[in-house]
Amino acid sequence: MASSSLFVVAIDFGTSYSGYCFSLASGTDQICQVFWGMEHGYNSLKTPTCILFNENQEFAKFGYDAVIKYKSLPASEAHKWYFFQNFKMSLYNRKVTSDMRLEASNGNTLPALLVFAESLRYMEQHALNTIQEASSNTVCDLEEITWVITVPAIWSTAAKQFMRLAAKEAGLISDMISEKLIIALEPEAASLWCKQLPRQGFLAEGSDKRKFEDSPGIQYIVVDCGGGTVDITVHEIQENRCLKELHKACGGGWGGNRVDENLNIFLREVFDDGVWDEYVKSYPIELQRMMNDFSFQKCSADREAVYLHCYYNLTKLAERKKDISHFFKKATGAVWCDGMIMITYEKMKSFFEYSIKKIIAALREILAKPEMAKVQYILLVGGFASSVILRHEVRQAFSRNYHIFCPLEAQLAIAKGAVLFGINQKIVTSRISARTYGLCVTADFDAAIHDIRKRRVSKADGYVYCKDLFQKLVGAGESVRINEAAQYIYTPTNPCQTSALFSFYSTEKQDAQYVDEEGLELLGSCRVPMPDTKLGRKRKLILHIKFGLTEFKATATDITSKESRTITINFLSV
Repeated sequence: MASSSLFVVAIDFGTSYSGYCFSLASGTDQICQVFWGMEHGYNSLKTPTCILFNENQEFAKFGYDAVIKYKSLPASEAHKWYFFQNFKMSLYNRKVTSDMRLEASNGNTLPALLVFAESLRYMEQHALNTIQEASSNTVCDLEEITWVITVPAIWSTAAKQFMRLAAKEAGLISDMISEKLIIALEPEAASLWCKQLPRQGFLAEGSDKRKFEDSPGIQYIVVDCGGGTVDITVHEIQENRCLKELHKACGGGWGGNRVDENLNIFLREVFDDGVWDEYVKSYPIELQRMMNDFSFQKCSADREAVYLHCYYNLTKLAERKKDISHFFKKATGAVWCDGMIMITYEKMKSFFEYSIKKIIAALREILAKPEMAKVQYILLVGGFASSVILRHEVRQAFSRNYHIFCPLEAQLAIAKGAVLFGINQKIVTSRISARTYGLCVTADFDAAIHDIRKRRVSKADGYVYCKDLFQKLVGAGESVRINEAAQYIYTPTNPCQTSALFSFYSTEKQDAQYVDEEGLELLGSCRVPMPDTKLGRKRKLILHIKFGLTEFKATATDITSKESRTITINFLSV
């Protein structure tokens, strides 16, 4: 727990950029932040989430160091190295397993666990060095640190567990049930930071020193706009300044990287006849430089054209076909301008259209619900929220009925809020369950209600039972208090049974009868020993599962022996 640690370090592991903040665990009077890339001429609050492995598949560089090193490699060498970027998105909206692999820029693959673990190991070592330089306290033991890693709220249970496994592989924790690692939900962390800011700490008209947390009953939406995903949640300030979630987390892959993808599509249309495809394949380092130039401009663009430097190899490939200015004759929204590609504001704005439409539609759907009638504020956080175009469009859509705020340092809201969460997890009192969760169980067979195909007979004592039943533990949309545990009492099907297998399922439906119904998804399982068979089928095992936490936490208690044990549910082997 944070209370037994000296420091809390929160790692905001983003799709495009990553960083961390830290504080003494005894208080948050001073949350320290780190500036990145100064040795390369940058001075940013985050570093690119890029990692480079050498030709022997050994870790080489992370962040700006990885980007600069990769750019400096000669073409004859670059294709031998493994460069990864935007790899966090590999954990979203897909089946996540511990042995999955990721494709590098050279087309070869490495284990995803290696890529994530080495990234976290780098952040860990960087943080330890920073703390030792900044503090008179020399950190000798990792037990003196509570780590917080942020993840999208819309991630699956398997994806969250994968990050814990990567942290273990990186050496942040020694085992999978360690309380020295806390998984924090990104929009929730941002909300914790925003609620204690004075209103003047936001980009908004006027100056107001009041804080949200000083006004119990205030309800607001947090829109976490990252590089990969956009996460939306709704909170209410409680009397004790804690947060209550009012709406299940939702969102999608509508982040800032979509804007980059749309630029790529556009440039492929401009540089047709295979020119752009050859450029992407043959000169990935130069392309990386061009996209970096664009990523800085996409946030600052404000009703004016954007200029992209057209690098040497793109010019060379284009002019093999025809004069480069001819590529722009049919292009709408782009002009060739003495070695630069000038993109008009209207064209630039069109690159944002998909993301903005999705964000606005999701907000309208939430706000249209009767239970959201008291919501007064929309808070925009995350790196993508620093985009002038995005903020303008959200204000155009909602400013008549809602106050739109954005923290002055939108990129740091998540990391700083995660520090607060690491110090006091009870600051969030309840969450809304995104799905219905339950167990696969058996019960006495009842011909009046059970499917005959599910009827089974125990060979040991002739017990007739129904298999594959869905035992609902918590329903979709249900408010679950943080310390509230769902309970299930298990009795063995077989008198000689020496262990119990618990398989967890989820569904968007409110309930189900059988686990093999359409729409039910097997999440993971755990096996609990029941070695003492003296009482046969009269034995009882109580299973307590806390769904209100950012990760499932389960405890099994044998009623006969009164022994309890914490269960690790494996979501990665399904």
